[in-house]
Amino acid sequence: MFDSLLIANRGEIALRVLRTARRMGIRTVAICTDLDAAAPHVRAADASVTVPSYLDIAAVVDAARRSGATAIHPGYGFLSERPELARAVEAAGLKLVGPSADVMEQMGRKDAARKIATAAGVPVVPSYPLDAAAEMSFPVLVKAAAGGGGKGMRIVRRAEDYTDAVAAARRESLTAFGDDTLLVEKYVESGRHIEVQVLADAHGHVVHLFERDCSTQRRHQKVLEEAPAPTITEETRRLVTASAVAMAAEVGYENAGTVEFLLDNATGEAYFLEMNTRLQVEHPVTELTVEVDGRPLDLVELQLLVAAGEPLPFGQDDVRQHGHAIEARVYAEDPFAGFLPQAGTATIVRWPVSSDQALTVRVDHALESGQVVSTSYDPMLGKVIAHGPDREAARRALVAALDRTAILGFATNTGFLRTLAASDEFRDVTIDTAWLDTAEIVEPGVDVARIIAAWTDVAVRAMTAGPPHPFLADGWRLGAPPAPELVALDQVVAVRRAHGTVSHPAGAVSHPAGAVRDAAGDHTVHQLLAEQHTVVLDIDGVRHWAVVDAERHQVEVVHEGQRHVFERPDVFGDHGPVAGDGTLLAPMPGTLLSVDVSPGDHVVEGQRLGVLEAMKMELALKAPFGGTVTSVGAATGDQVQLKQLLFEVSADD
Repeated sequence: MFDSLLIANRGEIALRVLRTARRMGIRTVAICTDLDAAAPHVRAADASVTVPSYLDIAAVVDAARRSGATAIHPGYGFLSERPELARAVEAAGLKLVGPSADVMEQMGRKDAARKIATAAGVPVVPSYPLDAAAEMSFPVLVKAAAGGGGKGMRIVRRAEDYTDAVAAARRESLTAFGDDTLLVEKYVESGRHIEVQVLADAHGHVVHLFERDCSTQRRHQKVLEEAPAPTITEETRRLVTASAVAMAAEVGYENAGTVEFLLDNATGEAYFLEMNTRLQVEHPVTELTVEVDGRPLDLVELQLLVAAGEPLPFGQDDVRQHGHAIEARVYAEDPFAGFLPQAGTATIVRWPVSSDQALTVRVDHALESGQVVSTSYDPMLGKVIAHGPDREAARRALVAALDRTAILGFATNTGFLRTLAASDEFRDVTIDTAWLDTAEIVEPGVDVARIIAAWTDVAVRAMTAGPPHPFLADGWRLGAPPAPELVALDQVVAVRRAHGTVSHPAGAVSHPAGAVRDAAGDHTVHQLLAEQHTVVLDIDGVRHWAVVDAERHQVEVVHEGQRHVFERPDVFGDHGPVAGDGTLLAPMPGTLLSVDVSPGDHVVEGQRLGVLEAMKMELALKAPFGGTVTSVGAATGDQVQLKQLLFEVSADD
C-alpha cells in the first residue's frame, strides 16, 4: 500500500478521500490555491502544497514529488477524467488512483465509447450521420463527442431548427472541450437515467455493485440520486449490470467506474449512454445499500487497494443489496431566482446528524460556520444522504434531514431539495429526466418563517436585556394585560407574550407561551427550545424547527431548508433605487466579463450593457428601456458582489 497519498481536489470529496486514507494509515497531502489556504481539507491533511490552479497538471505532479507522495487520487471534477494527468503521473513514476490514460481517453469520448459498447454487445441509442437531417426522425439529440455535464448538447424537435442547433452545439463544445466533434442520436422523450457502479482490478476481475437512479436532474445535472433504481424490472437490472461488466472487461478497465444507461419509458429498452472513469458524486448511496459478508463497502478503500495492485477481496456472488438510500446535493444557488449562483460568508451552518433510530443520515460536506464561499469553484457545498429499510422510509428520512439543514448568509437550494423530496411526484416515482426542466416547483411560503422571526426577535431582546430594572420596557401595564411588542419585518407583526422565565447567562428562554398576531390573525405559540440560534416552536399545534439570526437590520430564518430574510424598515435611511427605475444591480456575485457602454451613451430597450459570469454561467445585462446611460458601477474584469450597482439608465421619456 502507498505510504503517502496526494489528493488532487478540494471540498467535500477531498475530505472524503482523506478520511479513508487516514483510517488505512496512509499519510495525506492536500493541494490548495491561495484562495483555499485555510480550507477544511487543507487543515485536515497531514501536509499541504499550494498550486496556482487545481487544473495545473504540472503543478499537481510536482506537488506530489515535493511532498513525497507516491500516489494521486483525483476525486471527481477538475482533472479526474483527463488522460493528460494520467500520462504525467505515470511519467513521473507515480500511481494514479484510476484507470490508465488510454482507457480514460477511449471512454471519455462518446463516439469511441459507443464503438466499444457495440463490440461488447451492449445496447446503444439509435444514431444518425451528422449530415443526414433529411433521414432523421425528430426529435433528436445533438451532443458533443468529448466531455459531458450537458455542455454542447441540444434537443432538436423540428427539421428547420437542426442547422442552428448543430452550429450552437459545435461552438459550445469547442469552447468547453477544445473539440467540436458531434453525435446525433434518437432523443428519448421520457426516460430514466440508470447507472451501474463497477469495480475492476489488474488481475482480470470485474464486479458490479448494482445500480443507481439519477433521473431527478435539471439540464442534465443530477439533483437527487438513489439506489437501488425504484422502477426497473429484474430483467432490466440483469441487462444493465451484465452490460456494465462486459463494457469494463472489453476496454480493460481498472479501478472504480460507472456505466450510464438511459431507460426508455415508452419501450422499456435500456441504452448505453457513457462511462465515467472516476468516483461519482453519488457513490454514497451505493456504499449505504451494498454490503459483502454483512459489512458495508468503502469505495475509496477499494480504489486504493486496486491502485496498489491488490486483487478485489470479493467476487460477484458475495455482493448483496440492503435497504434504500437517497442523496440530495446542496448547492450555493437560488432555485427560485433562476438558479443564479450565490456566494458570500456562511454565517451559520447546521448539518443534520444521525439519530439513534433505524434510519441513517450521512452528510459529506466541507462547509462550516464563518466560511467564505466564492464563485471560483463548483457551487456544491455538501451532500445529505438518507438510508432506510425501504424507499419510503429513506425518502421520509431525507425530508427530515433537509428540515435540519440550515445555511445562513446566502441562498442555497436546500428548501428546493426538500420540496422535491416531499413532492407527490418523487414519492410516487412518476418523474423522468425531463420532468424538472418543466415542472413548476412552488417556492415555500413565508408565513411560518415570519412568525418564527418575530417571536425570536422578542426572545433575543429578552435574553440580552440584562437584569430587570425600573426602566426596562417590558410591556407591563397597570390593570391591563402586557402591551404587545411590535416587530416590523417587511410587514408589521404584533407579538403578544405571556410572562416567561428568562434564564441568564445561558441564553435560553424556558418554555414561555403566548401568541403572535399577523395579517392572518392570532397564532398560539409555545416555545420548546431557544439556544445557539436554534429555536423549536409549537405554532398552532404544529412543531417547527428553525435556525434564526436576528441582527440590527434584518432577521434571517431557515425553516424546512428554505432561507428567508426579513428586513427591518428604516424610515430615515437612504432606500436607494426603486425597482424599475433603470437601475441594474448584480443578480449574482461574479466577474464582469465585459462592459459594453459608457456614461452618456444612448441605448435602446434590450441592448446589452455588459456580461456577468459566475461558475461558468454567463448572464447578459440588458437595458430595461431606451434612454441614456447615466452611470457604470464597475469595469471589465471586476469581481462584483450580489446587488452591487452596475448600470443606471435614464429613460428617454
